[in-house]
Amino acid sequence: MIKNRIFKQELSIVIAGEAGQGIQTIELLLTKLLKKSGYNVFATKEYMSRVRGGANSTQIRIGSNPVCSYVENIDFLLVLNSESFERSKKTITQSTIVIGDKKTLNTQDPIVDIPFSELAKGVGGVIFSNIVVAGFLCGMLGLERGLLNDLLKKMFLSKGEDIVNKNILASIEGFKQGQEFVSNNSLSFEIGKNKDISNQLFLNATQAIALGAIAGGCNFISSYPMSPSTGVLVFLAQQAEKFGIVVEQAEDEISAINMALGAWYAGSKALVTTSGGGFALMTEGISLAGCIESPLVVHLAQRPGPATGLPTRTEQGDLEFALYSGHGEFPRVIFTPGNIQDAFFCAREAFLIADKYQVPVIILTDQYFLDSYYNLSDFSASIKPIDNYFVKTAKDYKRYQFTESGVSERGIPGFGEGLVCADSDEHDESGYITEDLELRVKMVDKRLKKKELLVKDAVKPELIGSSDYKKLIIGWGSTYHSIKEALAKTKDPKTSFLYLKQVYPLPEGLTSYMSKAKEIIVVENNATGQLAKLIRQETGITVNRKVLKYNGLMFSVEELIEKLYL
Repeated sequence: MIKNRIFKQELSIVIAGEAGQGIQTIELLLTKLLKKSGYNVFATKEYMSRVRGGANSTQIRIGSNPVCSYVENIDFLLVLNSESFERSKKTITQSTIVIGDKKTLNTQDPIVDIPFSELAKGVGGVIFSNIVVAGFLCGMLGLERGLLNDLLKKMFLSKGEDIVNKNILASIEGFKQGQEFVSNNSLSFEIGKNKDISNQLFLNATQAIALGAIAGGCNFISSYPMSPSTGVLVFLAQQAEKFGIVVEQAEDEISAINMALGAWYAGSKALVTTSGGGFALMTEGISLAGCIESPLVVHLAQRPGPATGLPTRTEQGDLEFALYSGHGEFPRVIFTPGNIQDAFFCAREAFLIADKYQVPVIILTDQYFLDSYYNLSDFSASIKPIDNYFVKTAKDYKRYQFTESGVSERGIPGFGEGLVCADSDEHDESGYITEDLELRVKMVDKRLKKKELLVKDAVKPELIGSSDYKKLIIGWGSTYHSIKEALAKTKDPKTSFLYLKQVYPLPEGLTSYMSKAKEIIVVENNATGQLAKLIRQETGITVNRKVLKYNGLMFSVEELIEKLYL
């Protein structure tokens, strides 16, 4: 039943169609307008690996309170092509209001029939259908049409006045239909607004990682495009002139990581961004960084493997790959941010830790996390300047001089009188090749000794919920918001969530959190429970249960509630 519906507190809208129908344009327009109007908003997308056709969708949540995670509930489903309609049927419930153009969908199913295509043709062509849909949603939600017109002008200004005017006309036609739909069915939207939200940030994790890198002093990026990591490369390229960043789209991933190592050797702060298949080619470079004790920051954006796998879907399947990448034994750090603030700060911290301890640092994200947007308060006030950790060398400088901590002073060629020697063979304190086996042992011990410092500097886990818990849920990365919301909805005072922003080295105090719990559950987007295995290996503690998902989709709040309380 559609009529006389009242929507309170929050609302979920899904727009589904094929690649090329402009769904992302609808998402961009609607989310910007909602935030500007004072609503909390969240958006995430699911899409197939194709340029045209298929069945893609985007979910937009609107809430009186902050909304930051994916839910299965759909209040309004707008479908733009028949394949998406068929694929979406399994998500439709009795309370879902399905809206579409029956003629376009070629269906007799009971849906709200809005002639989006005919309205678009009346303006100038079917190509304007997505703007008609955007206008419909704005009219339905009671957003200001003037704000929509302003956004359309900015978005299409470069295409000329005629295109701008046609898009505005298309939005007006849709807007009228949206208003009539609400009026005819006596729908009411009572979701709270806050004028302060209009001035908040609206970011996804891709932007947050890139901004964190800039805040960490990144001035060089060399990468080969690979979804879902490419957005970081693109964003930094867009900011290159403003922040003095050298951007190199390398011919392959091997070149990319070696360029980054060369940049660090010369005194730059370099980043590479890639996904699993590209990281596979980089592993020799990871090992080289371990041997020459070079700082290195790698953003590893996970997607389902093996091989090409599901290139546009999400998974947390590369933790062990990151942990054991590169031949030989040497220390490294793995960050696993799960919210946008932590994406920024972990990226920034990665440059500090890499530079300070001369180790590779890997930032693990995934497609769902990178492609999800939500509004949040400004967090730049707490940023402090980051120092450079290299020295002016003297004539008797030794690049790999033995020290109590295992960290030698790092020199830069041409900065001082010393020779800065780096070699991939085992070497002595000055950097020259050696086959002295006793010296080999000392050098291995020197490098591994850094782990003691890395453990002390590890990012502390965050406990969400009461410290008096019986059930402890442990999660990392993009599971953060879904677990947090699931617990908030269950309101179980005896269940808490331990969120790991860094999984290697595991932070001090982890065992004390775990020893208090009668039941430990690890939630992961992979098939084998990779964090659970790492915890057992490092602490000797076996978790009681693993909640795993590996079909290429993220956890929904509803399924976590169901699985956590079996």
